[in-house]
Amino acid sequence: MSILITGSTGFIGAPLAIKLAESGQTVHALYRSEEKKRFLKHPNIKFFRGDILDADSLKNAMNGCENVYHVAAHTKIWTKNENEIYNLNVTGTKNVLDTAVQLGIKKVLFTSTAGIIGPSRNQKVNEKTERFTNYFLEYEKTKAEAEQLIKSYLSNNLEVTIVNPTRVYGPGLLTKSNSVTLIIQSYLAGKWRLIPGNGHSIGNYVFIDDVINGHILAMKNGKNGERYLLGGSDLSYLEFFSILKNISKKNQAMLKVPIPFMFLMAHSILLVSKIFKVPPFITPALIKKYNYNWEVSSKKAIDELGYSITPFEKGAEQTIQWILNNFNHEK
Repeated sequence: MSILITGSTGFIGAPLAIKLAESGQTVHALYRSEEKKRFLKHPNIKFFRGDILDADSLKNAMNGCENVYHVAAHTKIWTKNENEIYNLNVTGTKNVLDTAVQLGIKKVLFTSTAGIIGPSRNQKVNEKTERFTNYFLEYEKTKAEAEQLIKSYLSNNLEVTIVNPTRVYGPGLLTKSNSVTLIIQSYLAGKWRLIPGNGHSIGNYVFIDDVINGHILAMKNGKNGERYLLGGSDLSYLEFFSILKNISKKNQAMLKVPIPFMFLMAHSILLVSKIFKVPPFITPALIKKYNYNWEVSSKKAIDELGYSITPFEKGAEQTIQWILNNFNHEK
């Protein structure tokens, strides 16, 4: 079977491509960067240079495939061009779906985000939870729009299933999409000393291997038009850093930073970014988002897909060991 992966050189796309190739499937890897492409090495991977915004290159890469993993997305928290996020996440998705219908593709798996469901309140969120806040980020908003778009394709003899990962971490490309691992790396190096607010806000952290397995299981067992939350462990910031300390044996002095001060700092950083046209590492919207609780239930994925969760302690141990083995300055 031949399968197309968009975003094949990214944090999720690259290990997904390798795992599918190792299982004997022929992977059509759509890529833009020659530099990132060099990390994908397997005889079952065929490379197609192109872009989801370029219909011809997309059609060329998808031709001859049975299924499509649409992983490519704009995940950055800020961009100089405000239309860029919409174009990649919504228009790009439309191009993938249109091409899939045209070529008679059997099934598309769409990688969305748990962020579109919103924060939790009194209990864990699930796939049917109604959002009670506005979207914090354009990334969330455009992913939600893409999910709405998908609904209009379900009657075109095209099967589409959606997966919604939470905060992904683990070994892999250290990009903005792997921000949790970047924080772990910085903690080990003594460069991350901040705990937002009182440290009690809860997030859900999912190991990269679980996300990859979740994608493959959703392609195999996921129902048409359904979404599946691919979550992991619910942890407060205090619990998160306590586990890192216990595993790494690095007792870094941490500072709790009041949320109002973090807002002030983020606004100042954003102003500088707009003046000098450089990406900020944090924004006011991000501060606001992570001041909520984000407890997540993956029961639907467990029951219907056969999904399983790696405890954070185990995933963090593997991640820390990978960092120490690959980055000499962290030893």
